[in-house]
Amino acid sequence: MNMENITVIGAGSWGTTLANLLAEKGHHVMLWAFEKDIADGIRRTRINHLYLPEVTLSEKLTVTEDLHEAVKNAGYILNVVPTQFTRSVFSNVAGHVPDDARIISASKGIEHGTLMTVSSVLHDVTQRNIAVLSGPSFAEEVIRKLPAAVTIAANDRDTARCLQDVFNTDYFRVYTNTDVLGVELGGALKNVMAIASGISEGLGLGASTRAALITRGLAEMIRLGVAMGAREKTFDGLSGLGDLVLTCTSTLSRNYTVGYKLGQGEKLSEILSKMKMVAEGVATSKSAYELSKKHSVEMPIVEQIYKVVNEDKNPSDAVRELMTRSLKAEY
Repeated sequence: MNMENITVIGAGSWGTTLANLLAEKGHHVMLWAFEKDIADGIRRTRINHLYLPEVTLSEKLTVTEDLHEAVKNAGYILNVVPTQFTRSVFSNVAGHVPDDARIISASKGIEHGTLMTVSSVLHDVTQRNIAVLSGPSFAEEVIRKLPAAVTIAANDRDTARCLQDVFNTDYFRVYTNTDVLGVELGGALKNVMAIASGISEGLGLGASTRAALITRGLAEMIRLGVAMGAREKTFDGLSGLGDLVLTCTSTLSRNYTVGYKLGQGEKLSEILSKMKMVAEGVATSKSAYELSKKHSVEMPIVEQIYKVVNEDKNPSDAVRELMTRSLKAEY
């Protein structure tokens, strides 16, 4: 295996986990941290005290808070910046990215206003083809080397296979796909459904309700994805159904946790003020709702979550409206 120069942009739990995975595999990895305290802490103790306080990171992993230094010699650049900050971060450094560097995104969301996926934002800023890494994978589990399977999507099979080799390990199994849009939409939209699932649990509605939300949530994801040009089959895979099931059923999911607390009666502002990490589904609920209107796609779950998150709608009223909609065929 060729050892590559890889830069990971974003030192949250997932960015740190992927950087550590790649460093332990033998690649030359530099992790960029926005927060100087995180960079100093990793250099001094090999621990990201804010996001992964119980994990000692590889000695092979280097860290910097200088963005230009981070990218100047990179053969691969992995974006793990929260969606709404991706454009500003990469706009600051686009002119310093080496001509032959490949850019991959592992962020899951849709930009406000433009309604662009993260790969589209990165393409807009850098004028390069962007690959996407997505699938059911919690940082807290992958960092402990618990088995996981994900998808790497690129516009052509050769690029996807090359990136598959870069990321794959004996505990992190990587599949390939050429449907970049579908893989990315699956990763973004499932976060909205995870909020819905958390609300259901917070209201004490039971396992049957959660199963219905997952199933009908997937149907909504497929409808929007196909309307936007993605392949329906993609949503049956790891970046669609796989990631949806994971985030809708685990307390490790930040979006599920937000939903659960909303269902318990807490206010969104209070919930978010206590969180160290970004729950992408909160912002994505607005973008997904606007996309559904733009493409004339019926997405009742997304609509109700949008109203709960953005208009302070009572979660119980949202559930009632979903259950009393006009009757129709399943397909």
